[in-house]
Amino acid sequence: MGGQYRITGDKYPRMRRPRRRGRLVVLTAACAAVLGVAGWGTLQLIEVFTGGGNPASAAGTKAACAAKASASPRAKALPEPGTIKVNVLNATTRSGLAKKTADELKKRGFKIGEVGNATKEYDKKVKGTGVLLGPASALNTSLPVLATQLTGAERRTDAVRKGTEVDLIIGDGFRALTKKADADKALAALATPSPAPTSKKGC
Repeated sequence: MGGQYRITGDKYPRMRRPRRRGRLVVLTAACAAVLGVAGWGTLQLIEVFTGGGNPASAAGTKAACAAKASASPRAKALPEPGTIKVNVLNATTRSGLAKKTADELKKRGFKIGEVGNATKEYDKKVKGTGVLLGPASALNTSLPVLATQLTGAERRTDAVRKGTEVDLIIGDGFRALTKKADADKALAALATPSPAPTSKKGC
């Protein structure tokens, strides 16, 4: 070939297409953006399901739960057996039950008052294990404590009755007081307030 352009040597120049660097840059940026959005979305989902690990929100939740726990009602303090005076009365035809029962109650720490036969109102009219009778003020104090010693006994109150003494009236179904070990467990359960149920698992 002649003219202005001449080929010299034994190598020919290669005809290459110009590299499209612009497209590579755009593709790289797009991939980075997609990965970034995906990562951000994943973090958001994690925060939604785990609570975000935000100390302030966690502290707020604990404070709310603590407030609910403190607001829950507590069990009322019950009297000790040694402060409860019990009259033991026999409403059955079996003799000696009142004294035997009174002696056992005394061993368990109760104060013993009158020991004898039941009044006409109850004599031979109590079919169950017994009746625990006291003033209205004893319904949620002395009577529950005494009831731990005689399982199944009926609790009654007399609105016109004065004082703090309570009666244990022995019925036809009576065989013996509740075993001391079981009575002690029931007494301990009375003194321990049960936890208030919570509606939210977060607490």
